[in-house]
Amino acid sequence: MSIAVPAVLMRGGTSKCWTFDLRELDGLTDDRDGLLLRAYGSPDLRQVDGVGGATSTTSKAALLAPSQRDGVHVEYTFAQIGIAEAKVDWSNNCGNCATVVGLYAVQQGWVAPTGDLTRVMVLNTNTGKLIAQDVPTPGGHPTNEGEVRIDGVPFPGPGIRMGFVRPQGAVTGRLLPTGRAVDHLDTERGPVRATLVDAGNPSALLWGPDLGLDGTELPARVDGDTDLLRVLDQARAHASELMGIAPDRARAAEVSRAIPKLAWLAPSTDQRTLSGEAVRADEADVSARMLSMGRTHPALAVTVSVAVAAAAATPGTVVPESARHRDPLRLSTPSGVLPLWTSSEDGELDTVFVLRNARRLATATLDVPTSAALG
Repeated sequence: MSIAVPAVLMRGGTSKCWTFDLRELDGLTDDRDGLLLRAYGSPDLRQVDGVGGATSTTSKAALLAPSQRDGVHVEYTFAQIGIAEAKVDWSNNCGNCATVVGLYAVQQGWVAPTGDLTRVMVLNTNTGKLIAQDVPTPGGHPTNEGEVRIDGVPFPGPGIRMGFVRPQGAVTGRLLPTGRAVDHLDTERGPVRATLVDAGNPSALLWGPDLGLDGTELPARVDGDTDLLRVLDQARAHASELMGIAPDRARAAEVSRAIPKLAWLAPSTDQRTLSGEAVRADEADVSARMLSMGRTHPALAVTVSVAVAAAAATPGTVVPESARHRDPLRLSTPSGVLPLWTSSEDGELDTVFVLRNARRLATATLDVPTSAALG
């Protein structure tokens, strides 16, 4: 026997997310983690017997439901599905998957269009933070087509403008969990300067040149360097301890592989993206690279870009002075340039804005074996 699980495959930004109506999903089983793991084909590096894409950016789930809270249309819970390990991580948000929420809600009829552009207020339950989404509804109708292009995606789609409202302190309660703009993280290559910031997601933003990283690194180069990956993991473990996420460095991976996110920054310089396109130094303000679940992200997580924008608005951080007070702040990533806008209120960061696009790819029924899902 098997469980028939209704699902919609959506692309949000540079990620693909299977999207579920939480009410339907939880009506099928009491073992939510087991159901998702078996549906995605985990644990297995290829996820060959499931719908996972065998990468961190394609092994994600968005669980959605209409909200009964005042001022909120949709409640969104993000799940990072393990690939080689049988673990579902609920500890963080995914900004790319968040991109699909407003579009899905309008397409499903949960939110009525209000003209050519419909504002959808989303509560991310992982972080307790609000995301304002402006979804295109041309002529007052839902759509799955659009002409907005973003770097890292070869085709256009409906453009979604997202505002991460007061994103600081979602997990640790403070923008700078240690109270310092710069910390020094221990590695076998010596200390590395970093800004530990909690905005979007808790993130350790390393100063790349301290480790010989210049911000032009492409995923294959980093992922093929086991020594470098070990050093970066040492830095992440120390950051996890300092931020209070893990009780000590030895248990950082056990507590969460997903947070803190780890990224490194460097001065913007001429480089090429994964697609081979050139990015000139003057087209970006700072270069950014990151790891996701222990491997290099092919773009840059939206939540990490929010953390970088928050750090850029904070004096004394590792963000270069030349990149501060930019509107937009342009981040050079392996997939191209990602711009961000910020607004402040009473001298404090209020909202970080980013333009992404999203599209529904398929509506499906997943056939999940009962015994494995529930056992």
